[in-house]
Amino acid sequence: MPSARRACHQYASTMTLDIKEHQGGLTATIAGRLDTPSAVKAQQEITPLLENADKEIILDCEQLEYISSSGLRLFLSIRKETAAKGGKVIVEHINDDIKKVFTMTGFIKLFDVR
Repeated sequence: MPSARRACHQYASTMTLDIKEHQGGLTATIAGRLDTPSAVKAQQEITPLLENADKEIILDCEQLEYISSSGLRLFLSIRKETAAKGGKVIVEHINDDIKKVFTMTGFIKLFDVR
């Protein structure tokens, strides 16, 4: 991904996905509600993350308000690809509600949550 390239997508269910390069990898800022409709559409837009899965992928969730099981599957697909290619996924700034979901589902143990 060229350093000047940036992808920002907004979905009907009020979720935005903004992917930027950082030193050593990519940061995906996820904002709004990551529900089933937005997760299905976002799956098509995470290609830059999957193509760079050998690097560090930061999922910045500071503005993420809600995550459904489809959203969790999206996170899992990114983790699976990075594990296969030797990269790393870091989940940053999750709110207390999403942290509870991560804890109940065991995702808190699968991801480096900061």
